[in-house]
Amino acid sequence: MKKILVILFMTCAGWSARAQILHPVKWSYAAKMISKTEAVVFLKATIDDGWHIYSAYQQEGGPVPTAITFTPSAAYSLSGKLIEPNPQSKYEKSFKMPVSYFEDEVIFSQRLRLYQPVAGASP
Repeated sequence: MKKILVILFMTCAGWSARAQILHPVKWSYAAKMISKTEAVVFLKATIDDGWHIYSAYQQEGGPVPTAITFTPSAAYSLSGKLIEPNPQSKYEKSFKMPVSYFEDEVIFSQRLRLYQPVAGASP
């Protein structure tokens, strides 16, 4: 009987732990050619109700900012910094400062310089 209870407990614990895995932000992307040697990548975050993501630009001492990393490549380089719309801001007691964040959805954009012109690309 004890073995059955232990197995039942372990099974329930496994289901409970699996239910804890959350994915409150869904990401999608698109790109737009500006010229034969320049493009803009758009990264859209769709955020579940009750959740938010922080701005990529936080004051020191605040929460960990959203970081978007591009894999280094000989085909392109980043041109300028990551662009984001104006975030919401709210004073957070835990950080003792205002923090910037987004709810619902946000679109970040990053301009790229392409080292090999894209044939047939038109802005």
